[in-house]
Amino acid sequence: MITLYGFGEGFGLVDASPFVLKIDVYLRIAGLEFERKSEIANLRTAPKGKLPYIVEGGKTIADSAFILDYLNSKPGVSLSSDLSPEQRAQAYLIAKSLDENMYWCLLYSRWIREQTWPLTRVTFFGSLPFPMRRVVPFIVRRSVRSAIYKQGLGRHSDSEIQQIFIYSLDSLSVLLGNKSYFFNDKPSVLDVCVFGFLAQFILADIDNDFNDIARRYENLASFCRNIHKRYYSQA
Repeated sequence: MITLYGFGEGFGLVDASPFVLKIDVYLRIAGLEFERKSEIANLRTAPKGKLPYIVEGGKTIADSAFILDYLNSKPGVSLSSDLSPEQRAQAYLIAKSLDENMYWCLLYSRWIREQTWPLTRVTFFGSLPFPMRRVVPFIVRRSVRSAIYKQGLGRHSDSEIQQIFIYSLDSLSVLLGNKSYFFNDKPSVLDVCVFGFLAQFILADIDNDFNDIARRYENLASFCRNIHKRYYSQA
């Protein structure tokens, strides 16, 4: 059996990380048997110091991209095999755009904006004992702020960051159009990657400007709700 190591439930989702969530939904869509081990302490055992990672039969695979490669190679799994070479190329580039762009918008919206920071602090650090509950959030938030600045997004104004976010949403909305899925008539690896990120804005129990913007895209919101209803309604 596959064991998926993630952070754990947060903001009304089975995992507050888009990278963990996309592996979780992949496993559900592919019908692969798995169990979740979810707690922030998993970071201490993560081979690359980040989550997710999976373990199967004594083999450990870290990083969501390599996990997807591993799962895609399993017999009978068709989330990539049904795609044309051109579609696979498009899926890869779009997924990397989400990893390297929308991810930082998500971090900014949760960790930096005062509108959401109190909820983020409680969600991730509320169970810590005093005085760690006061000190650790400050240290981690400072680290996230530094990382966002070094990546480049943090050098922009709030309105500019929102516009960068809108560019991605506009593109995804045009690509999806009135279809149920991005390519064929069933979910592909691209749908998994897009859901992992969009759910963090559209389905999460957070009300901030970024989430409000994402929810205005009716086709993207419907895309997320349909996948969630089909694969998580019995969770």
